[in-house]
Amino acid sequence: MALTEAREQHKAPAAEGKRPSGKRRSAAVLVLLWCVLHLGGLFSPGLLDDVDSIYIEAAREMLHRHDYVTPYVDGIRFFDKPPLMYWLAAAGMKLFGEYDWAARLLLSVCVLGLFLAVYALGTRLFSERGGFYAALVLATSLGPYLFTRFYIPDILNALWMTLGIHFFLLALDRAQGGRPARLPLWGFAAAMALNLLTKGLIGIVFPAAFAVLYAALTGQLRRLARLPLLSAVVLFLLIALPWHVLAALRNPAIAMPPGMGLPARAGWFWFYVINEHFLRFRGLRIPHDYGQVPLLLFWAMFFLWLTPWFVLLPAAGARYLRMWRNRHAETNHACRAALAVVLWSGLVLGFFSLSSRQEYYSLPALPALALMAGDVLARAEGTDVDLRQKVHHLFTWLLLPTSTAIAAVCAVLAAMSLTAPAGTDISEVLTSNPDQYNLALGHLHDLTASAMSFFRAPLLGMTAAMLGVGPVAWMLRRRHAGETSERMANAVMAVSMCGALLCVHTGLSRFYPIIGSKGLATRLAAAVRPEDAVLLDGELTSGSTLLFYTRHPLLLVNGRVNGPWFGSLWPDAPPVFDDEAALHRAWQSRQHVYLLTYNRARIADLERVAPVHLFAAAGGKLLLSNQ
Repeated sequence: MALTEAREQHKAPAAEGKRPSGKRRSAAVLVLLWCVLHLGGLFSPGLLDDVDSIYIEAAREMLHRHDYVTPYVDGIRFFDKPPLMYWLAAAGMKLFGEYDWAARLLLSVCVLGLFLAVYALGTRLFSERGGFYAALVLATSLGPYLFTRFYIPDILNALWMTLGIHFFLLALDRAQGGRPARLPLWGFAAAMALNLLTKGLIGIVFPAAFAVLYAALTGQLRRLARLPLLSAVVLFLLIALPWHVLAALRNPAIAMPPGMGLPARAGWFWFYVINEHFLRFRGLRIPHDYGQVPLLLFWAMFFLWLTPWFVLLPAAGARYLRMWRNRHAETNHACRAALAVVLWSGLVLGFFSLSSRQEYYSLPALPALALMAGDVLARAEGTDVDLRQKVHHLFTWLLLPTSTAIAAVCAVLAAMSLTAPAGTDISEVLTSNPDQYNLALGHLHDLTASAMSFFRAPLLGMTAAMLGVGPVAWMLRRRHAGETSERMANAVMAVSMCGALLCVHTGLSRFYPIIGSKGLATRLAAAVRPEDAVLLDGELTSGSTLLFYTRHPLLLVNGRVNGPWFGSLWPDAPPVFDDEAALHRAWQSRQHVYLLTYNRARIADLERVAPVHLFAAAGGKLLLSNQ
């Protein structure tokens, strides 16, 4: 086996050099998948309430303030995240206008960059076919698609991690061969700096820990020390340091009110560095406005986000274990490739097992899992008959029954769903579980059997897609044993998963009135005047899409919590926070006042002081007016 792998490594560069069209064809397929799944999904649904619209509104206010250092939301300092996500959205809106799709565009382009980066790294670690399958797995898996439906930095974190690891491995290889390693090491430094500006300190913790541990485990610590580290550190600081210095200088520590658990003086440094990183790691962040996924559930999701391709991971694990036991007979390259992907995924899983965690925090490790799965697919398609047999067993006993069961459940739900009466709002057939909404997928707890009529078409589409992923692909593998049948089965799975993911997108669009307010906001934008008041009943995350789509400041009733809370302590913060008494005074004034609320009891409350008019309603939200 070692001899065969060594021969394949020597032959691969020459073969790939003779067939550049193969690489172009692979890249073209990945671009096509991106166009179908991501580019086409830029325009719907609208922005979601909560972080999706808050981050993009921060980018829009950057454009208007011409301040790209301190983010503001509703005129209030917002220190929660580093700036690269805001800069990307601001650049998109600067180029194409202040539209939601323009704000999402550059992040979507980065998703394409991630697919191509995984393809390039997989080609380096395994083979061209292994790299292509790894990128295909990532592009058609549930997690990477689901968590690019709203604007969060974790998929970008995965891109910088992939590029950084590739550059680092290239630098070590060049140093081993006595060639200059400066350029790839600079690439590693730049990727770390961009990661820091995307996700904070874990942007350097993961790649730096990988570099040190990988070098130690492969006996290359001395070679690591001989790399041109000084110039790489200088480049890293040139990219990462300016924003941090300017943010600290422009937002120095000020006196904090007593009795709130805050230090006597605090500014950007305390909130962003101490509170957002070290206290969040320990679960002590102030305020505690996020959920905590149980550890076992986080571990399960770590693999399930690679659905349906996670079924290949046991075969990859068994192969790597066998390689470890026979490591003296394996090629150096094969052992190091296996070590790289295992170490990469293990670092992310281990870190968030000790820290606070959300469902999507494992995204930076998914490229490593995709590389494992891609390598297995490529080898099973080739001459490794034993591995092919293991893959067939996994598909038969794990994927086939699972996908068939999902298809059956979706078909039954679609068949049993009763058509809702015309004009029924989706909120009328859902439950409410606000205690779950701090989790990214908390609204899934609201679904009921009665709500399935809104999702009949995507349920039927999911039924067909799961039959393709399971029974159809299984029959192709079972009837024919060879490279062609394996490729056909893999292609059927990938195409079927494209259909499944498009059904997920359709379902999200139909669920949108619950988690977004674009419809209400656009109606309000057509009527509201600059002198009118727009109020939100509760915290900013309950209706933050109003800010982006109306371009009108929001006043928050009992909403001085969570996101804007810390920024509101600055003396120059606008007076956007109202209480019950202020709401009642405004409602009976001559000013035209609009109020977005989830609380129907608010109508009776306001009718005691002045007339209440229902301006619009959707998704359980009421837009009330006093005139």
